[in-house]
Amino acid sequence: MPAGTGYHRAPAVREGCGWPDRASIPSLLPSPSSSKKGWCSPVRRMERVLGESTDGPISRDPQMLALLRRIEQVAPTEATVLLEGESGTGKGVIARLIHTRSRRKRGPFVAVNCAAIPETLIEAELFGHVRGAFTGAVTDREGRFAAAEGGTLFLDEIGELPLHLQAKLLKVLQDRTYEPVGSSHSRSSDARVICATNLDLREAVRRGRFRADLYYRISVIPLTLPPLRERKGDIPLLIEHFTRRLAARGYTPARFTAPALRRMLDYPWPGNIRELENAVEHALICADGGEVTPEDLPQNLRTPMPAASTPAPPRPAADPEAERRRILEALHRCRGRRAEAARLLGIDRTTLWRRMRRLGLR
Repeated sequence: MPAGTGYHRAPAVREGCGWPDRASIPSLLPSPSSSKKGWCSPVRRMERVLGESTDGPISRDPQMLALLRRIEQVAPTEATVLLEGESGTGKGVIARLIHTRSRRKRGPFVAVNCAAIPETLIEAELFGHVRGAFTGAVTDREGRFAAAEGGTLFLDEIGELPLHLQAKLLKVLQDRTYEPVGSSHSRSSDARVICATNLDLREAVRRGRFRADLYYRISVIPLTLPPLRERKGDIPLLIEHFTRRLAARGYTPARFTAPALRRMLDYPWPGNIRELENAVEHALICADGGEVTPEDLPQNLRTPMPAASTPAPPRPAADPEAERRRILEALHRCRGRRAEAARLLGIDRTTLWRRMRRLGLR
């Protein structure tokens, strides 16, 4: 990379070693070695390995590397995969990676957020409908299963799927057939299904909110994504990745100073990678003079968190109590403004409202 471009480059990233002690973190200045012909950072190498897309997972964390190795084993198969993890951990990125590593990579990748579609419309959205099936159905319409024919259908927020539709989804997975709304004729389905959730589906099964038979069908291969607070050594890599991607969109790259980086390393990141990406974008917009200081970070990162108010890390797999704590923490940080809290958590307002109602929060 030419010298003077302003791209930050952490020593750990340059040298390919572990993240240094935070007390010795220097300003993230461009490396003199980065100007050498042919030099390529680990992030660039990862992006090349992952293909043309720069949206692949960027990590050197042992948990994530083990996950990526498992993906290489699972992707070429037709097994149904269940991705578990908190909001913003990159489940959609992993789902797309599985697709691009599969035999179906030349087919479509169709993503559906089950929590973002009204309950009255989701059946028609998934399975399509015929003319006259309901008021407003003036023509036949293909659903997402038909759109994903020959490829992959990614069902995000599968835990929000209503019980009566869970039975219909189970039939598709078992028999590879479904009926559009208003039709008595079955259609065959040739789509691989990948599901994702930030809920503890085992607990949902125990409470009668999720079908046990569907759970076992979709979790042939369960993969759990770690939250960002458990892989903070990846933060410099992710900052570089997001800065590079934003620069391609016209943003001016800037260096993250040591105090700014310390704030980012100390922050618990309840919104995970999605929140980090938003923070990097905010910082690049506000940075002056080619450097990111703590004052350029979003408000919730500018104020150091008192030790007493730091929440205990939630239990893995987003069980109800952990989800409750995350929502309350987000609402506290956003001073009760639900729209901002939803953005912080990486979900829409409707999804946040549903989860608050389910958890008894007002």
